[in-house]
This record gives sequence, structure tokens and C-alpha cells, in this order.
Amino acid sequence: MLIDCHCHLDLYPEPAIVAASLAREPCLVLSVTTTPSAWRGTSALGASLSGVHTGLGLHPQLASERAGEFALMESLVGTAEFIGEVGLDGSPELQATWPIQLRLFESILDLATRAGGRVLSIHSRHAAGPVTSRLQSFPDAGTPILHWFSGTATELELAAKIGCWFSVGPAMLRSRAGRQLVQRMPRDRVLPETDGPFARDAAGKPLHPVNAKEVQAGVAELWGEPVEIVAARMDQGALAIRAKLHSVSLPLPSPYPAAPAGSTFGRKGHASPAG
Repeated sequence: MLIDCHCHLDLYPEPAIVAASLAREPCLVLSVTTTPSAWRGTSALGASLSGVHTGLGLHPQLASERAGEFALMESLVGTAEFIGEVGLDGSPELQATWPIQLRLFESILDLATRAGGRVLSIHSRHAAGPVTSRLQSFPDAGTPILHWFSGTATELELAAKIGCWFSVGPAMLRSRAGRQLVQRMPRDRVLPETDGPFARDAAGKPLHPVNAKEVQAGVAELWGEPVEIVAARMDQGALAIRAKLHSVSLPLPSPYPAAPAGSTFGRKGHASPAG
């Protein structure tokens, strides 16, 4: 099975072509968004593909600029299969937005809790501790998948203890720090991702969902296991996540406003995360 648990289908230069390529084989692709106003257009990309699921997101790097879209997020949560990309980013250049990031992430976790729990694809760059702390405060928010985790070994241990999953991409596996973290992750809660088109391959080209297949071999080498065993375990994990996705039964709210000018749909909404 092709598994990509974190990519940005809407932000490729030709998103429809990338989406169409996913019809070639069974897959589980979690296509995240960076703002609620991008959700409708991004959902349309995978509407005819049973293996493509679109997340309702509000990226922490856009928290200050797009906090006003939280009301739209509330109106859409019943129609979205999962929530993502959301979280916290403690990078120095974002310190001025830290208070609003915290308020917004807590509001999103509360929203997920009130909605009955959701799979959440979570950004935690330079913020693993605060992210896990908030997850502990909202234990019924759902199933957190920490995307491209880059915290400390101690923070990883706590995240695993509270039930987090981890999505790992080829770019993460190219860094020494990333490989060391993957070696410590719970083997039954690690899934492939790409973070395409932001993450790139060794030649500098944007990763596509098909590149997530490289993760099984890379992780198998780190864990000292046959790639077939790792791939089978990741397939089981993907099926477990798919079973947790929200079954959409509500129609789109009417009227549903069009994405405002300056929407992140179709353009780069945030900087590429550090590995």
C-alpha cells in the first residue's frame, strides 16, 4: 500500500496531476491544509479517490494572520475526515505569535474533543514539549500523529507514552538526528509521510506521495528488520488510522463562503519544516 500520512496536495504546481497519480494503486494519503478556507478546494482534488483524505487545518505559522478563520473551522469540522495541519511552532522568528498560537491550538483541541475526537496531523517544530502538554490537557481530542518530530529523546518518550503516532519522511531519514529519533519510536506507531512539496529529495526536487515508499526501506535498515516486516506493520498501522477517520455524514454548510483573496490554496502557505 502507498502510505503518505502528511502531504500538501493543493500546494504542488500541478495538484490535479499529482492527485490523479494516486489512482494507480491502493493508498492512504492524508492531504493536509494550512487554512480552513483552503479545505473545500483541496477536498475536491481527492473527491473521487477513496484512498485520499483531506484534513481541516490551521497551520501555526499562519496563526496570527488566519486566526479569524477559526469560526469557519468550527463550521466545517463535521464535514472533514481529520484535522491537520495544526500545532505549534517555537521557531525564534515566530516568538511574537506564540501567545496566539497557544490559544488557537488549545481551541482546536477543544473543538476536536467536542466533535468526538479526530485524527490530528500535528506540527511541533521547536515546540514538542508544549504540544505534548496540551495533548495531555485534552486527552479526548483524538489520535495525534506528530509530523516530522524533531524534539528531544525525553520529549519523544513522553509523546509515545501518551499514545502519539509519528509520521516520518525521506527527508527526516537523511539527517542523523532524525534517524536517532526514529530508532526510539514505537514500531507499531510509525507511518510514512513526504511533506511534499516542501520536503525535497537528495537532488533538491520536491517529494511526491510515491516517494513515501522509500520510508519502509530506510526504517527497516535502522531497525534491523526485513523490509517486508516493516512494510506489513506500516500497512496495519495505516488501516488502523483509516478506521479512526471521521465518517462524513454532514453536507457542506450553506452558504459556504468562497476562499478569500490571499488564500493559501494553490500557493505556499508556510516555510519548509526543518528536519
